[in-house]
Amino acid sequence: MLQFHPPGIGQQVVETSLGRMVYYTPVGQPWTIPSPKAPPLLFLHSFGGGASGYEWSKVYPAFLDSHRVLVPDLIGWGQSAHPARAYQVADYLTTLTEFIQKTCTAPVTIVASSLTGAIAIRLAIQEPALVKALFLISPSGFADFGQDAGRRLPLQAINTPLIDQLIYTLGATTEISVRSFLERFLFAQPDRISQEMVEAYLESARQPNAQDAALAFLRGDLYFDLARYLPQLRVPTVILWGEKAQFISADSGQRLAGLNPSRVKAFVRLSDAGVLAHLEQPAIVIGLLRQFLPELEAER
Repeated sequence: MLQFHPPGIGQQVVETSLGRMVYYTPVGQPWTIPSPKAPPLLFLHSFGGGASGYEWSKVYPAFLDSHRVLVPDLIGWGQSAHPARAYQVADYLTTLTEFIQKTCTAPVTIVASSLTGAIAIRLAIQEPALVKALFLISPSGFADFGQDAGRRLPLQAINTPLIDQLIYTLGATTEISVRSFLERFLFAQPDRISQEMVEAYLESARQPNAQDAALAFLRGDLYFDLARYLPQLRVPTVILWGEKAQFISADSGQRLAGLNPSRVKAFVRLSDAGVLAHLEQPAIVIGLLRQFLPELEAER
């Protein structure tokens, strides 16, 4: 996956209890290697067939001069370990805790999206000493307020051996299917999808055992009701939401933010973006992140 990141970015590895976690960070020209004392900024990709740290590759370079940037492929995705297991939210809470403890000496600001944004909220509640602030795009547990918003296929088919593998192969590992999924569900404007994006998603989706984590997401094994957790959040948070995001509407996002107005400092609607606003409209996300970061980091 390194070939899809900017020049001067390298891969490093952290060992977790579920295997190695690859992450991307500057290693040379044209970037200046940040001081270990620079504030850490952790970018976490969303879930879904072909997801990886590439998702943030158009945004994170803008912060290499001011922060120590870390962009992992989460366990089960990209080029990190793909253990054969029934993935649960606890797996990601555990491995993210281990990752932060092994790579950072100060609390991190987490930038995350979709289900991973919701997991970041739970991580901040569970490990408050590790998390300084949150900047989230369309965070959802996909079962918010008791409503199943994410599943699009019958559970019987997804849970049937061989059929589930066929669903994954046809839905996530061909160029036509990847482009179609990006167009139909993740982007507001299809003409913003580049060939590089399609190839990056394909590369991740074709990794050995990549179907395990993707099918756990598709079945709903990782879903939870974020509304149960958000009132417990104690770190400053900003939420962006694409008005054209599929699965969870901006109105539902606003309702979630309203559960904790003292900690959710701002809720910003993006009128012409889907759930991957950071890949679709990176300049806007960069601008908003630059606007809110000083306030978020200063408060804690």
